[in-house]
Amino acid sequence: MSGIEIEQDAGVRLISFSRPERRNAMDLAMFRAYYDALADADRDPRVRVVVVTGAGASFCAGAERALLDDLRGPDAQAALLDGLGHPPHLPLTLGVPLIAAVNGSAAGLGLVHALYADLRFAAEHAQFSTVFARLGLVAEYGAAWLLPRLVGPGHALDLLLSARKLSADEAREIGLVHRVLPREEVLPAALAYARTLAEQCSPASLSVIRQQVWRGLTQDAADAVRESVLLMSRSFDSPDFQEAVQAMRERRRPSFPPRQVHPSPEPAGADALTGVRQG
Repeated sequence: MSGIEIEQDAGVRLISFSRPERRNAMDLAMFRAYYDALADADRDPRVRVVVVTGAGASFCAGAERALLDDLRGPDAQAALLDGLGHPPHLPLTLGVPLIAAVNGSAAGLGLVHALYADLRFAAEHAQFSTVFARLGLVAEYGAAWLLPRLVGPGHALDLLLSARKLSADEAREIGLVHRVLPREEVLPAALAYARTLAEQCSPASLSVIRQQVWRGLTQDAADAVRESVLLMSRSFDSPDFQEAVQAMRERRRPSFPPRQVHPSPEPAGADALTGVRQG
């Protein structure tokens, strides 16, 4: 799939950037293939968690030079979005958690892909860079929205304005990554975490909680609390809650129903527990 490899292990879908000879740099076909893979995972009820990583020594070195050359025309950005075939914020709309196993450098567009993940595991030698300012570009694909929410405005401005290289240890210090491990342990640790979610947590709960957090970044406190109370009351009648209670009584692990899959790529949102989408 144009530089993308996909594996399925029980409820975990692994998507790998697979152009190691080019440090997994992306052309438009690879960018679209990655988003196609995310959309396909979201439509597959077998998938409860998605993990993304890179083949070889890099996570993703960003946009390939040929793609940058193609962006110089007056209609280039519109053509790029048409060619992408998905909204640029597609990762935020998923009904499943997305975990990044950052096995090496993540720069520019590659960093953005890591930012869209819910959790980031990083290799000890990994480096992160926004790159944009050193190429005469702006913060692309939502980076200026994502970074302040992940690390605060000060750290975000530092990384975006300077485009300096950030080590894995510093990334952990500012909250950009959650765990730093030897390279050979990064993907196994991310997959083990993903399997725990897939095997022990309600897929409906995972979907709703993910959207509560991302949506909450643009809500005021009163609206967020009001929504959480509504969701809580609905969850008490959900099959997942009933199964969890029964499993507790029988002292066994819950066997949650398959994840409900909605036909549109919009956020699963509040109604993943009820199966009814809001208008």
